Amino acid sequence: MFKEVADIKTSDQLHLPVPDAKFETVVVQPSQVQQEMVSALSDRAAKVHSGIVDPSEDNMLRITSDGRKIGLDQRLMNPMLPDDPGSKVNACVEKVLAIWKDGQADRLTQMIFCDMSTPKGDGSFNVYDDIRSKLISQGVPEKEIAFIHTANTDAKKKELFAKVRSGQVRILMGSTQKMGAGTNCQDRLVALHHLDVGWRPSDMTQRNGRIIRQGNRNKEVQIYQYVTEGTFDAYLWQTLENKQKFISQIMTSKSPVRACEDVDEQALSYAEVKALCAGNPLIKEKMDLDIEVSRLKVLKADHQSKQYRLEDQILKEFPAQIEQCKSVIQRLETDIQTVQAHPLPKEGFVGIQVGSRVFDDKQLAGTAILAACKACKTMEAIHIGSYRGFEMELSYSLIQNAFEMSLKGAISHRLSLGTDARGNLTRMDNALASIPDRLTHTKEQLSNVEYQMEAARVELEKPFPQAEELAQKSARLAELDAQLNMADSSTVSQEQEKPKTLDEIITQATAAAAQENAQRRQNPQVRKEPER
Repeated sequence: MFKEVADIKTSDQLHLPVPDAKFETVVVQPSQVQQEMVSALSDRAAKVHSGIVDPSEDNMLRITSDGRKIGLDQRLMNPMLPDDPGSKVNACVEKVLAIWKDGQADRLTQMIFCDMSTPKGDGSFNVYDDIRSKLISQGVPEKEIAFIHTANTDAKKKELFAKVRSGQVRILMGSTQKMGAGTNCQDRLVALHHLDVGWRPSDMTQRNGRIIRQGNRNKEVQIYQYVTEGTFDAYLWQTLENKQKFISQIMTSKSPVRACEDVDEQALSYAEVKALCAGNPLIKEKMDLDIEVSRLKVLKADHQSKQYRLEDQILKEFPAQIEQCKSVIQRLETDIQTVQAHPLPKEGFVGIQVGSRVFDDKQLAGTAILAACKACKTMEAIHIGSYRGFEMELSYSLIQNAFEMSLKGAISHRLSLGTDARGNLTRMDNALASIPDRLTHTKEQLSNVEYQMEAARVELEKPFPQAEELAQKSARLAELDAQLNMADSSTVSQEQEKPKTLDEIITQATAAAAQENAQRRQNPQVRKEPER
């Protein structure tokens, strides 16, 4: 229905002169701290799912947000954590620096998108300041790096975009909200970096639209997507891809599908968090099966609803329609016999009764009918006479805003009256002459209803076409539930068999502290940073 009323023009139809974009996914390995943090999210999700945690203390949205922070940089969870050299922030810095050096001659520019950890101006750690300081330390002039957040007015934004277009500012950082639609600085853009992923495909479309745009001097551009393996990053990109597939099925120049799923989730489900944290392929398989089984059950329910509707039609609606058509046919045949018994003469007028008078003159008869219309004081039908074996009833139609005549025989034949006296009698004759056509149409309608009834009987006998698939996947889902429940119970039993005593915990902690003190004595230059 949307496609029928929407005039959709997609990029494959417009053929705009935009640069060719090459996408590259930069995958980095998580640090030990990140792996442990992601694993801890599983325990938090389990507590939230079981309902033992108050939503004000912890919830799935907060867990998802923390998961995204861990994937971006572990210091977002605690700024005292070390800077991982292999993080995707540092990988982005290396890429930006290399492209900055290669494009110095033409003063080519770059954009970095990051929706999280934006600069607050309060001295707290954020990814923006971290990237800028690292680029400056590698030789990038500070004036060539800018944050969109510093341009807090339209005039400042206009000035900043002009500097980017001219190459004075060569590295621009910002979020989708502030640097999306309306950001026209594509002239020298050669690379775009996605440090994180938006929730909606439209966010990524807006981001990529800053560089894949008319007016870009570069024929080829690079778009980098940074992913920390083993964190929420990969799954969020996959989720975004699935959302885009559904949207593309509607917003397309081709024939769209009939149904599309919701695309505005803001938090991962408990099962998704468990799958990400545990790394168990059975959990991922169970998640996929849950979705498939749910979809098949919806299809089965829809099939059953259609079967119930067909039963109602076969037992009630179609028989009633067939009986009505047969009754109308029988009465039309009776009226045809009445018309044949009162034929029109080749010359002259057959005569008509209006009120108590009989008129042999056509003009006078038409005038009498118009007079009856003017004398009508009610909207209800009134009997005014007879014509060619049919009783005449006069009424006023509010819908048509005109007087109507009903010629009543075995069935009524309606016609609208005009202001021409003789013309109204011609309309009455035409209405009676069209009875055979009405009979033919009713017989066709009867034949169509009988065909629909037979087709409905055939359709009613058809089973659910995906019944076997549903049975197989439901059985596999039951197996997976049993296996995962056994795995959970065995894990609990192992943890209960090997509890750590307080003495063991203290021994481990003091041993680690003693080893650290020994290392400091051997290397006196190493000093612990003072607390902020």
